[in-house]
Amino acid sequence: MRNKDYMTPAERGAAIAKGMEVDRLPCNPNIANGVARIYGCKISEFNHNPKAIAEAQMAAYNKFGCDSLRIFTDLFTWAEAMGAAVTFPDDNTADLEKPAIFTIKDIDKLRPADPYKDGRLPVHIEAMKYLKDFAKDEIKCSAGIVGPFTNAFFLFGVNETMKLIHKNPEALHKLCHISLETCKAYAKAAIDIGLNPTISEPMSSCTVISPKNFREFSLPYLKEFIDYIKGYGSNVVVHICGQTDKIWNDIADLDIGGISIDNIASLKDCKNTIGSKTKILGNVDPAGVMYSGKPKDVRIKTLEGILDAYDSSKGYVVMSGCSLPVETPLENIETMMNTVREVGYPVKSEKVRELLEHYKKDSIL
Repeated sequence: MRNKDYMTPAERGAAIAKGMEVDRLPCNPNIANGVARIYGCKISEFNHNPKAIAEAQMAAYNKFGCDSLRIFTDLFTWAEAMGAAVTFPDDNTADLEKPAIFTIKDIDKLRPADPYKDGRLPVHIEAMKYLKDFAKDEIKCSAGIVGPFTNAFFLFGVNETMKLIHKNPEALHKLCHISLETCKAYAKAAIDIGLNPTISEPMSSCTVISPKNFREFSLPYLKEFIDYIKGYGSNVVVHICGQTDKIWNDIADLDIGGISIDNIASLKDCKNTIGSKTKILGNVDPAGVMYSGKPKDVRIKTLEGILDAYDSSKGYVVMSGCSLPVETPLENIETMMNTVREVGYPVKSEKVRELLEHYKKDSIL
């Protein structure tokens, strides 16, 4: 599939940054642990085999020609390294079994994780080294990290941490602070290898907490974390699941490299609100379209997204709204990539509308 592109992802990104013409828009289907299906291993292999993580990412790139690769297997790697218990299915994504602590007084017993020693963090660090070596200068590679607020929920348990917002805000701040130190240490290790950190903050979603609570409990630590990463010359893409429209400006004002939005958010509204401040990434439905839909559905939603955001002034990346389910049909991933190739660059809205009308009509027949 990669041979269908005229430029490498690195060449494409550099040319777009200079305002030069390229072959197509950047596209990242966000395949996540589905790369195991392409590589031919069980997902549990990623829990202990760093080379397999990197080789699986490269297998996805070699098959589809996506524009970025990421070392990230699940949301719980950092909490696990700080003492949480995690379950490891034989061929599915790891899940949280028990938080690291169960009482507020135990917050003081928590210590920042050492990315070179604790839990599976060293596995991921080694995977970064392999991926950097495999990818060379052809494609950008990133290190996914959960944000400090989200990681705090896994340290104390989601329900119990939610109660702290109203019952003991001081304890929540203390929890977020120690969580932040782990995030910083991991980000620094990634930067030292040459990977760009990306942040996932699902618990900061307006679907989960109010914008007021986001600004009080998550934003200060997210800002400190992003400033820390930027201090090393790295730029950050932030992803927050669910609805995020009421905090878009808060996030964009952190001077980030881009914001990835979920499929329930509006690409057009996001572009109109913060497109002049940061790059927009998203937001084809990962479950309802990429996993459950047919290739024609993927084409239509990809084209609709391009029409909504291709002219965003700070740039636009075609992407799924969140990580793809593991069993997402490979044909649908290929369709997303090929639709972006068919549109080409610079994007001509008339052509996109014609393609959209054609595929919509074809889907009715």
